[in-house]
Amino acid sequence: MADKIATRQAYGEFLQEEAAKNKDLVVLDADLAGSTKTSMFKKVEPDRFFDMGIAEQNMMGVAAGLAVSGKTVCASSFAMFAAGRAFEIIRNSIGYTHANVKICATHAGITVGPDGATHQTFEDLALMRTIPGMTVVNPCDATSTKLLLRQVLDFDGPCYVRLGRASVPVFYGENDKLELGKGHVLREGNDATVIATGIMVSAAAEAVDRLAEEGIHVRLIDMHTLKPLDEDIIVKAAQETGKIVTAEEHSVIGGLGSAVASVLAEKCPARMKMVGQHDEFGESGDPDELLEKYGMTADDIEKAVREIL
Repeated sequence: MADKIATRQAYGEFLQEEAAKNKDLVVLDADLAGSTKTSMFKKVEPDRFFDMGIAEQNMMGVAAGLAVSGKTVCASSFAMFAAGRAFEIIRNSIGYTHANVKICATHAGITVGPDGATHQTFEDLALMRTIPGMTVVNPCDATSTKLLLRQVLDFDGPCYVRLGRASVPVFYGENDKLELGKGHVLREGNDATVIATGIMVSAAAEAVDRLAEEGIHVRLIDMHTLKPLDEDIIVKAAQETGKIVTAEEHSVIGGLGSAVASVLAEKCPARMKMVGQHDEFGESGDPDELLEKYGMTADDIEKAVREIL
């Protein structure tokens, strides 16, 4: 882990690189192109960029129309507005029609920081997971964002991609292999397993490495795809380690924690702890201080592992 880059920045760079390769790609934004970084696509392909204004529901409807007309569409806004305000349109116009729309939502989770509780969405992954046929992706760093977006654009169908505001450590190398729908083992171990998603992967790695110094060997899985969920890797971890900790910058209600718990309950019961947002709103503040206050740090993951050993 070296440089820090926001996943939204990687998204903008990806769109700019993809612009010349994919002439069917169209990008929509809801008056936030500078923040979502879709402005980088606009700079090179202004005729295929549409600023829909502060009208997220209309944007998703237009995206669906463009998609059923044969275009590949990326539609962006802040996660709170993309997943929340536009949910019904996403469900009925994009999900129901299985339109080829990639909803790339930025500024998700508590690390939106000073924007406060109204903009800190902990519900977006849960909402998108409930839509039939919707693929749900939550990259952990800039490199995995680009690797996964390449695969997201390659399949025909709706997808929700969760991206962040804050800069996060670059965890993966460009030659690493990631596959949509398949969790990725980053650390081997049989004493317990941490399953993390999004920006919590780097925090989980820090916790796991600390524990390893004490001779506690914890398996670490990057669950970058929440739907379809890699049930096999979860069951294997439960069978071989017997103890599972999930870590997410999202509500444990309906998020990664709930998803993993459902698999374990049905297929392989195991001791489990969930690190994430626990049924409360956030507040305005520094992102790192908020992560600490709401219990989403490497220290919290390490503590959760120790509690179930």
